Amino acid sequence: MTKKYDVIVIGAGPAGMTAALYASRAELSVLMLDRGIYGGQMNNTAEIENYPGFKSILGPDLSKEMYDSSTQFGVEYGYGEVTGIEVKGDERIVKAGDEEYIGSAVIIGSGSEYRKLGVPGEEDFAGRGVSYCAVCDGAFFKGEDVIVVGGGDSAIQEATYLANLAKTVTVIHRRSELRAQKILQERAFDRDNINFIWDSNVEEIQGDDKKVNQVKIKNNQTGEEKVVPAAGVFIYVGILPLTNAFKNVGITDDAGWIDTNDLMETKVPGIFAVGDVRKKHLRQITTAVGDGGIAGQGVFDYVESLKAKK
Repeated sequence: MTKKYDVIVIGAGPAGMTAALYASRAELSVLMLDRGIYGGQMNNTAEIENYPGFKSILGPDLSKEMYDSSTQFGVEYGYGEVTGIEVKGDERIVKAGDEEYIGSAVIIGSGSEYRKLGVPGEEDFAGRGVSYCAVCDGAFFKGEDVIVVGGGDSAIQEATYLANLAKTVTVIHRRSELRAQKILQERAFDRDNINFIWDSNVEEIQGDDKKVNQVKIKNNQTGEEKVVPAAGVFIYVGILPLTNAFKNVGITDDAGWIDTNDLMETKVPGIFAVGDVRKKHLRQITTAVGDGGIAGQGVFDYVESLKAKK
């Protein structure tokens, strides 16, 4: 017989773990499913300096602290690649591989992933000069020369942010003009230490045994190749929400993001979404934790409303 839970949390990143903590502390039965190790992208962050309560903490260490906290009130933790959700009356059936799990409510915290360049050196130097988050890692490059790859809003916003920390910021864009909003472009153009290389693609990220030291680029109009020295490479060529499994439920937009209200509720009752899967401005550990707390309380209210109907 398939066990039924009050809440099934999909994803064990900071948002999912916080939601599980709040729901279980309210004495709901909670299953937290993840396709990998708990902590999500925190495990790929060498050092975290902007999470309150810690002057500095390693990403994997914060993941372990959150996991221990989130499971202290009886949360069950399981591994599974979620492939879909079926809505059946007051039941929300979560499918993962050959298994099915039944919950009264579901909280989706499956996260997102940064679109990769797919060039040599990108994976090798991840966390050693290659970053996808200036707010997270910019402070490690004070007084250094860094590169930003991309030309959209995120790339130009982060380039401007980095200009306050780095010696120089070189923006490499594959087109001849930026796609970012005009006001963001103007701010970047006004900075003396932000330079631009147009019509160019990154061919390879190079370095030594410890860290990045240069990037090989190629002009896509002339074919000319050159090397640009840099201690850090910040890549902003898109973010992909990990929501393919939920498109059948009708809660994602055309790009795959999940719309919620301020209570983290989707348009389907009993299905909540938290963290990086949501359409939101700032994707940080702190905002993910906030989402999780709201949803954890919200599922308690929802489950109680179901009990009141019986």
